[in-house]
Amino acid sequence: MNKPMPISFPSAATSVLSVGGNNNDVLLDIRAILGAVRRRMWIIALGFLTTFVLVCVVTFQQTPVYTSTTRVLVDTREMNVVDVGSVLSGLAPSTAIIDTQVEVITSRELLGKVVDRLELYERAEFNPSLQTRSTIDNVRGAFRNFLRSLSPSAESNEGPSGPPTPEQLEQRQRAMALGILQSRVYVSRIGPTYTIDISARSEDRRLAARIANTVADQYLVAQLDAKLDATRRANEWLDERLGDLKDEVNAREAAVADYQAASGLETAQGSRLIEQQIADLTAQRIVRESELAEAEARLSNVRAQLNSGVEVDSIAEVLGSATIQQLRGQLAEVRRNKAELQTRYGPRHPEVLRVNSEENDINQQIRAEVNRIVSNLESEAGIARQRIASLNRSISTARGRLSQGNRAEVRLRQLEREAEASRTLYEEFLARFKETNQQDSLAQADARIISEATPSGTPSSPKPMLNLVIATFLGGLIAGALALIAELLDNNLSSGEDVERIFRVPSVGAIPLLPNLNVFGRPKTSPADYLVENPLSAFAESIRNLRASIIFSDLDQAAKTVSISSSLPDEGKTSLVYCLGRMSAMSGARTLIVDGDFRRRQLTEAVGIEPKVGLIEHLFGEVSLEETIHVDEATGLEVVPLTDGRNTPRDVFGSRAFDRLMEELKNRYDLIVIDTGPLLLMAEARVLASKVDQVIVAAKWRSTARQSVQQSLSILKEFNANVAGVVLTFVDMRRRRHHNYGNANYKAYSKYYTQG
Repeated sequence: MNKPMPISFPSAATSVLSVGGNNNDVLLDIRAILGAVRRRMWIIALGFLTTFVLVCVVTFQQTPVYTSTTRVLVDTREMNVVDVGSVLSGLAPSTAIIDTQVEVITSRELLGKVVDRLELYERAEFNPSLQTRSTIDNVRGAFRNFLRSLSPSAESNEGPSGPPTPEQLEQRQRAMALGILQSRVYVSRIGPTYTIDISARSEDRRLAARIANTVADQYLVAQLDAKLDATRRANEWLDERLGDLKDEVNAREAAVADYQAASGLETAQGSRLIEQQIADLTAQRIVRESELAEAEARLSNVRAQLNSGVEVDSIAEVLGSATIQQLRGQLAEVRRNKAELQTRYGPRHPEVLRVNSEENDINQQIRAEVNRIVSNLESEAGIARQRIASLNRSISTARGRLSQGNRAEVRLRQLEREAEASRTLYEEFLARFKETNQQDSLAQADARIISEATPSGTPSSPKPMLNLVIATFLGGLIAGALALIAELLDNNLSSGEDVERIFRVPSVGAIPLLPNLNVFGRPKTSPADYLVENPLSAFAESIRNLRASIIFSDLDQAAKTVSISSSLPDEGKTSLVYCLGRMSAMSGARTLIVDGDFRRRQLTEAVGIEPKVGLIEHLFGEVSLEETIHVDEATGLEVVPLTDGRNTPRDVFGSRAFDRLMEELKNRYDLIVIDTGPLLLMAEARVLASKVDQVIVAAKWRSTARQSVQQSLSILKEFNANVAGVVLTFVDMRRRRHHNYGNANYKAYSKYYTQG
């Protein structure tokens, strides 16, 4: 049984190729794909046929094009007739070089020479101005000129007024032929080899072969021209450079000779004179330095002994003086006399005093002589220092002269090296000039043709069989893409599985489209009358199933009040209310249907009555309930209609009178079905939905947008309505089998229906 459940919506739309809503369902089902193919058969057929026909038309209208290929080998070997280096060396055996040669062959400069040599601008195939323009081409050209005139930069791009000159016209034709030739020449490397294929396409098989061979010839000629031009330019430059180098060598050698004469760099026995002089002075300075060291040592020794108070008798330098020896003899004699006189006369005797004075004079003389000796030692040390200083000055002067000579020699060596370098460079250039003069006759291209192009016997394009295969594949691909896009853009409800998967609410039924339609596609009889006339039909069974879903949706508490609404008008809710009421009455239940659409009164019109009083009059207390009820004679169904022209701005369904009416109806009837207005348009339908036991939303099969149903369910959720589910109306049972692949198709169970 279908039990009302809370409304929740998925965050994103599920793919139309997914089946059901369970987690165990596979995302891609073969039956789903087959159903999509059946549904979109016309789109698939139209896309496939259109693509196939277009490819066939283009294929059989194409002019046959022939392709010829010339094969060129890039020869990395060098021919060495003489052992000289080339001005422009051969190609290195590398992948980058081979790929570069491919780009050289397709360059505009080389292909331009091919255009000039073959005069391709005089052929209609390469000069569109010589071609006969068809009506389609004229229309296309006029349309292109019209679009170009609309461009804002059209005026700025216009050239000078007046027709082009013959030279300008020839240049345009040549440029056009060159552009077409570039699109028809293909150059490719064969695998990792040094072989290049040059292919040319043309409508003339012989011209294709000529173009391929000419491109190869021009490539070889371009290589030779590059080498010869390089050699000639090298010879011209070498010739000019040799004259300059010769003058330079002469000037540098003359500069060496002049500088050597002016610098005075003299030599003797393999060494320079100034160097010998410095060696002699250095030897003399060594001798004088030893003498100075000896004098300073003697002077230092004397001073040290004198300062220490040592007697002069122990000083060797003093003892060596004759004057000191003489004075020391006199001093010894005086001291002997002094000793005798002191013994004889005492220390204060005049003679003793005289001797003391004489002794003092001798001591002073000795000290004076010692001082003189020390002064002599100082003089000797000073003289030795002066001699050494003089020698140092002489050595410094000599070294200065030697440094100047060294600097002069450095400059001389530099001049000699420059002269030698100029001489060597001159000799190299002279030898290179002689070698390059011999290379003009030895130059050869770095590639050679190993296979010339020949006219092809069969066209390379179009290839009808291949194009038909491509058309079949492309047609199927485009048809499948169109079908997939149509499925992805399908925003309608196709089955109960869609309802439950998308909206998470039960699907309470699918009301089929009536089979007896007129020429305008409308039923010959009303659905309610068809129901009575054909109680065992598929239509009647669907209404019976809907009633069972309502009654048994909740076994604990049976639903008595049901409102049937829709998102938008004309979705079949009124006919559904009338048919559901009649089916319930035919089943023996006391049933009442109420027209709750104040604006259109469709249920009242469907019943076919013109009441004087109705629901509004009863709610306003003007008439009793029995006065508003009309009985359907065919089924015993009771109806509460709406009167024509009686509208009110009051909230009728939100009043206490309506609440009391609903309680009274529940006590008197087994089932009350209310027809309401569209939920997205009328507010009273939303209020009514919150006061009934169940709400059923009717959605037109393959017509109502999913967003509309989702918005209606969201509104019902806001008003706390108890949604029993969604019922699909106007279901085409024959087309439905392409959408509802989860259940048995119409033919599988139509044998149980004896009518319709």
